[in-house]
Amino acid sequence: MSIDIAVVPVAGLGTRLLPATKSQPKEMLPVGRKPVAQHVVEELAHSGIRRLLFVTGKGKHSIENHFDTDGDLITYLRESGREQELGELAFERQDMEYFYTRQRRQLGLGHAVLCAAPLVGRQPFVVALGDSIIGLNAESDIVARMIEQFEATKADVVVAFEEVPRDEVFRYGIAEPRGPIGDVFELASLVEKPSVDEAPSNLAVAARYVFSPAIFDKLRETKPGKGGEIQLTDAIQLVLNSGGMGLGMRLRPDERRFDIGNFGSYFRAFVEFALSDPHYGDGLKEYVQALLDRP
Repeated sequence: MSIDIAVVPVAGLGTRLLPATKSQPKEMLPVGRKPVAQHVVEELAHSGIRRLLFVTGKGKHSIENHFDTDGDLITYLRESGREQELGELAFERQDMEYFYTRQRRQLGLGHAVLCAAPLVGRQPFVVALGDSIIGLNAESDIVARMIEQFEATKADVVVAFEEVPRDEVFRYGIAEPRGPIGDVFELASLVEKPSVDEAPSNLAVAARYVFSPAIFDKLRETKPGKGGEIQLTDAIQLVLNSGGMGLGMRLRPDERRFDIGNFGSYFRAFVEFALSDPHYGDGLKEYVQALLDRP
């Protein structure tokens, strides 16, 4: 697989998750046993990504610390007879190189991706939003399938989509397909947060992208919108408007997106991952069921 680099934007302030995010990044909130960022990294590793660039911001040092090899902790566990817990640090040894750059001003997702341009250069790359997990326990290979389509069709952009209830389309960027909608379809345009009546489909952008380096040129051309932010969807639209090929790929039913963007979706994600835990899940199910059965 030729594309082995992913950009993971993690510079957002996480204000919808205050006060939990006052002193820690939302990407480091636990979902089950692992922080959100670790779930994302393990999913990307499963799809063949071997170089990963985090676009960070103020207060995000714990992300860097988490993926460093902690020799002192390893020594402590060994010397204190707790070798069985070393397995929980196996992610430190996975075949992945980590790089970090900063988004020095909060100017939107498009600007965060553009911050990666000096390090990515003129090569195709993946973007995976650092506050969204796809599927349970890194079992999704959506990124690998997107890369395969990107390379086979010589597309300029491939975007992952999930089906959402029709009455919720106003919350998302929505696909306007060109032609029939299959598991893979040609993308005519993206409509940002349309009304229910105006939405061209119920397929919402699902936090995973594959881009040719042309996206950097279009991001530089994209005019700031509300709040002075540069929107990634606007740059994708410029690619499509200039004749670039865009493809959409639908998530499989088992690849549901877990969005860690607000407390409602975060609580649901944590509960589902905790209930699927191989050691604690069954006992937790019994406990939760007993709570639900209380008069």
